[in-house]
Amino acid sequence: MNLLKASWTNAISRGWGRFASKEFPSFCQNIINKSYVKLLRLDMSEFDSPNQYKSLNKLFTRALKISRKIDENKDTFISPADSFVTSQGKIKDDLALQIKGFCYSVEELLTDNFNTKNIKNGEYMNFYLSPKDYHRYHMPFDCQITKIVHVPGALYPVNNTYLNSMPELFVKNERVIVECKVENKVLYMVLVGALNVGKMTISFEPSIETNTDSYEIKIYEYKEKFVKKGYELGSFMMGSTVVLLCENELIQLEDKLHRKVKFGDVIGWKK
Repeated sequence: MNLLKASWTNAISRGWGRFASKEFPSFCQNIINKSYVKLLRLDMSEFDSPNQYKSLNKLFTRALKISRKIDENKDTFISPADSFVTSQGKIKDDLALQIKGFCYSVEELLTDNFNTKNIKNGEYMNFYLSPKDYHRYHMPFDCQITKIVHVPGALYPVNNTYLNSMPELFVKNERVIVECKVENKVLYMVLVGALNVGKMTISFEPSIETNTDSYEIKIYEYKEKFVKKGYELGSFMMGSTVVLLCENELIQLEDKLHRKVKFGDVIGWKK
């Protein structure tokens, strides 16, 4: 990847992140927050009032005030986020669809820090979070987190316009890859950065810093990190994409293509 070519998107995103993180005097901040809510027609019924957030970033990454109901069936997988499913299906050898007409290499997406042989011919689902969505992401199933790899990169937009015009967009963009074990099978959650995503966070690993001047791949490994379905993994600061990659014979996905889903909705069942 040409990092110099990509740097303009990172610089814009860092500048936007500084603005969004700034806490203005309460009168000004209330105007900014209410204008953002009105402009994007945010549904705030599950959240605090806009005037409760001291910065735009705090509004972006707002926590649920009313807890979502999580399906108690131990075999169901849930949506990790409020989002739109842009693509889903079978990983054919090493390829998954970015959007109709464009594929991405799973091996390149995950990098050589993972053994990708076990997910070839598995299942995938791409979740796009728009700027108006709830920006926190959660675990879709009970699992053990064994490794996280942070891969710096560009921060191109991940909306339909860019997905339809830029091959392997997910591979070019910055991402945080979370490797999970479900019994004896593997599942990957890939958090893909985008233009104006100031940060991607991992709730239990504050040392992960995204959208910085560093282009060093960083690896974090864990021995006893077990999490439950619905566990809050972290948040995007603005909209972006979560890619779910599952080993063959792990999950039977429901058909959610081109549909809105919410965190907590059932999207499949363990085979």
